[in-house]
Amino acid sequence: MAQWTSAVGAPQLARLLRSQDPCDTQLAAGGRRLPAYRSLADRVRLLVLEGRIPVAARLPAERELAAAFGVSRTTVAAAYEALRAEGFLESRRGSGSWTAVPAGNPLPTRGLEPLPPEAAGSMIDLGCAALPAPEPWLTRAVQGAMADLPLYAHTHGDYPAGLPVLRQALADRYTARGIPTMPEQIMVTTGAMGAVAAICRLCTSPGERVAVDSPSYANILQLMRDAGARLVPVALGERLAGWDLPVWRQVMRDAAPRMAYVVADFHNPTGTLATDDQRRRLVDAAKSAGTLLVVDETMTELQLDEDPEPPRPVCSFDPAGSAVITVGSASKAFWAGMRIGWVRAAPDVIRSLVAARAYSDLGSPVLEQLAIASLLKGGGWEQAVEIRRAQARENRDAIVGALQRHLPDWEFSVPRGGLTLWARTGGLSGSRIAEAGERLGVRVPSGPRFGVDGAFEGFVRLPFTVSGAVADEAAVRLAGAARLVATGAPLGTEARHAFVA
Repeated sequence: MAQWTSAVGAPQLARLLRSQDPCDTQLAAGGRRLPAYRSLADRVRLLVLEGRIPVAARLPAERELAAAFGVSRTTVAAAYEALRAEGFLESRRGSGSWTAVPAGNPLPTRGLEPLPPEAAGSMIDLGCAALPAPEPWLTRAVQGAMADLPLYAHTHGDYPAGLPVLRQALADRYTARGIPTMPEQIMVTTGAMGAVAAICRLCTSPGERVAVDSPSYANILQLMRDAGARLVPVALGERLAGWDLPVWRQVMRDAAPRMAYVVADFHNPTGTLATDDQRRRLVDAAKSAGTLLVVDETMTELQLDEDPEPPRPVCSFDPAGSAVITVGSASKAFWAGMRIGWVRAAPDVIRSLVAARAYSDLGSPVLEQLAIASLLKGGGWEQAVEIRRAQARENRDAIVGALQRHLPDWEFSVPRGGLTLWARTGGLSGSRIAEAGERLGVRVPSGPRFGVDGAFEGFVRLPFTVSGAVADEAAVRLAGAARLVATGAPLGTEARHAFVA
């Protein structure tokens, strides 16, 4: 059985190879020009490590790539052989060759689990994209919930589909966005993670393929792995310009994934915003392939820069609900401690999700549901989200400025919304920087956490959770970590005294 889960055509691979800066891959140490096969091998290796070619993707035959890229077949054969020797390519007679990551490749260090609050004094935690609660709106929401609670206290308290008052409020909100929605199309969940977990249980079986953005949200990737899904990564477009639709169509045709998970609005981790045209074309491709499209909208409300015509919701291109299921949450727009999420789908899908819930968590907490309903009905939601946008905007600008001052060789695009920035670490290992950073008092998740099978080694994710002097100090510590990695210095406790005052 073939070990590859997707394929990269010769024209596509040639285009990706040409998009690289030749100076990055054609010169060896000391300025000597590399042999053609070595340059080609290094280019392919870099594409794999950056995640622009997925791991376990079948590469074109030697003759096909030679013709598309304009080199000799001997050059391609030698490059493939070098990649096999280094562990970046595996081959089997009759099955072709597919990309891989060497067994000794650095693994991501810890960094996504939130630190306990008492550790904040000694460690700058950039592991989680979550902000403090927007006050006074959290207190007001809880007070409103307490006032409404007696109406529900005399019931059993289990509402598998969610409280009717919250389902109606969420349906009204979708309708106001231009997508007519009934309460019967809404199920309230315990956060967005609970929503995606419920969809996976209902719609996929262990061993089935699920296509995902590459990179994508680390916790969702792990959830799907734990559910037994075979993840098929699909690289974002060049320069993170939304989705690469030709690649998506090819993956849906060739890999036939049962489901696809995408983040259209201020993508986590890259901040990418998909265009209207990309959304329409992806929905059309999913319908044609029979692939269920799960769209994560948890960052949708966090638009930080003015946009006179923001893109339409993805579900607006599927009014019948035959191909798109939407997931939302209060965690990013309001507060992560308010573990309330939701699913918007066709009524028959919601009924199936609700029926299956009897075997999982039965329902979400009543008090938290009432708090969110109080915000949505009373108008406090908009004011609270505006506070959140202002916090995130201030933090984003502080982090961007600090990186430009202390890490000028790091590359990134400033996102127009969301809570995360995706930075290329100047050719250094993101995993090693994360490891060194934790010893220097800053926690940051490395790129491979957000890829499949070790991709994105040259990246880290930075959330918009600190500002001012703290953002500057975080960049100083990351710069110290980068120097440790660049010089090959030991990552023991002595490093802290060498680079942190």
